[in-house]
Amino acid sequence: MASVMNILSSNYLAVGATNYSNSKYVAVDPKAYQGTWTGKYGNGKSFSLAISDVSGFRAKVKLQTGNTVAYQEVLIKDSAFRVGDSKFTLTRSGTALLKTVITDPVTGSTSVQTGYAKQG
Repeated sequence: MASVMNILSSNYLAVGATNYSNSKYVAVDPKAYQGTWTGKYGNGKSFSLAISDVSGFRAKVKLQTGNTVAYQEVLIKDSAFRVGDSKFTLTRSGTALLKTVITDPVTGSTSVQTGYAKQG
């Protein structure tokens, strides 16, 4: 029983240490996000995003990485949003950072692929 309590305690501390944004959702400039974004991860695999219907802080996103396609309506906050297992962050006008969590189906281990995208 002590080991279960240690696990719960350590996870509670880890979650409590996570910094969450206290900022509010605010309207974004649609031109900064809308359009097609393409890029490559560090391992050379390509990805693309199609961002449309940007209104206020909402948008519709299609993310394609290899054979995987994800469609999602997103909320933009702090120049970023999540779609599927990925996080898109606008770094400056026309450039964004995409981080995607990849889970190995055999071992169950996870890794993060990082790549930059250009608005086209």
